[in-house]
Amino acid sequence: MWDDAKRLDAFTGVLAALTLVFVVWAGASWLVRQPAFAIREVVFRGAMARVNPAHLEAVVRSEWMGTFFTMNLDRSRAALSEVPWVKSVALRRQWPQRLEVTIDEHIPLARWNDSALIDTAGSVFVADYNGELPQFTGPDGRAAELAERYREWGIALLPLGLTVQEVRLSPRTAWQLIATGPGGPLTIEMGRDDPGPRLARFIGAYERTIAVLARGGTRIDHVDLRYRNGFAARVPGFREKPAKKT
Repeated sequence: MWDDAKRLDAFTGVLAALTLVFVVWAGASWLVRQPAFAIREVVFRGAMARVNPAHLEAVVRSEWMGTFFTMNLDRSRAALSEVPWVKSVALRRQWPQRLEVTIDEHIPLARWNDSALIDTAGSVFVADYNGELPQFTGPDGRAAELAERYREWGIALLPLGLTVQEVRLSPRTAWQLIATGPGGPLTIEMGRDDPGPRLARFIGAYERTIAVLARGGTRIDHVDLRYRNGFAARVPGFREKPAKKT
């Protein structure tokens, strides 16, 4: 090859091109890492009722590695997603030295079992909250279903003056509601099969049964809807008198 001028010229050209590419790449790599391209400003977007923007900025800055061009957005996004109340995060660079962070917060709907919360989308998350919330209890993975049932049944019971405070789904998938109203708390047992139709039947009979008893001064604290054509009601403190011996 060394005696072939054409092949030697071609080899020299390729080598020169590779050298040029390497020099350009090295120069660009050096340039994008210069302090002149460092992120100087962080702007937060979104309605943040519970997340502290100062806390978020501290998290972002603790994860900063690089400049406008080299900053690892995935790493920062993952770190921000771990902040309590943060549901989702979107990050966008804005030339020349600005980072825009859009935060979507969890909106609490209920407490979930003993240690978590459920948001309005049915997602489970962990955060501190001191306000009043209904209580959901159920197996793992069923939180979204309980949230859906809570909305459906809560709307159905509202015309009766009953507000759902607890929704329970047992490990055997039996449903139970605890509602509050003018007469105090009311436990509603719906069982496993057809809880919706059972509740609808109870609502249809409420005015001529439970409401009549309430107007007469008799309070009901528990109803069992697990009957084919009706339901059973319990009066607090009621004890059936034993039959007299003859």
